Amino acid sequence: MATKGNTALNKGIPKLKDAFVVIVKTEWNAAIVNKLQAGAVKVFKETGVGYKVITVPGAVEIPFIVKAYNEGNGQPADAFIAFGTVIRGDTPHFDYVCKTVTDGVLSLNMLLDVPVIFGVLTVNTEEQAMERVGGVHGHKGEEAAITAIKMIALNKKLRK
Repeated sequence: MATKGNTALNKGIPKLKDAFVVIVKTEWNAAIVNKLQAGAVKVFKETGVGYKVITVPGAVEIPFIVKAYNEGNGQPADAFIAFGTVIRGDTPHFDYVCKTVTDGVLSLNMLLDVPVIFGVLTVNTEEQAMERVGGVHGHKGEEAAITAIKMIALNKKLRK
């Protein structure tokens, strides 16, 4: 994790020049999703990685916007991060949303020439989500940013 005096950031995190990541996050469960974003932004600022944040209504819309951005005329992304939080409710809606966004991110990883990092929390309770944004299970926002940096470096190395 990046939270303890940058020690984890200085071990095994490649140095990148001019890297740019697009974070696509949801409006739903904003209190949690904003913490995911804050963790990623912290890592990007500490490592000098540029970023942009785009907000979509819900998790199902994430893959569409990633694909649309990738095809657009904005600054080309070296990686994308999908951030959302889906909390189980009383209906099967949870299962459909989780499967749809997971399949969408997988499809993008097979289609695009840059990685799409899965940072969507799929949890049973809000408490479980909070445990993953700086609690007992670490900080999944920071972890997603570190994964993006590592994947950018690996992708660049493979494309040489």
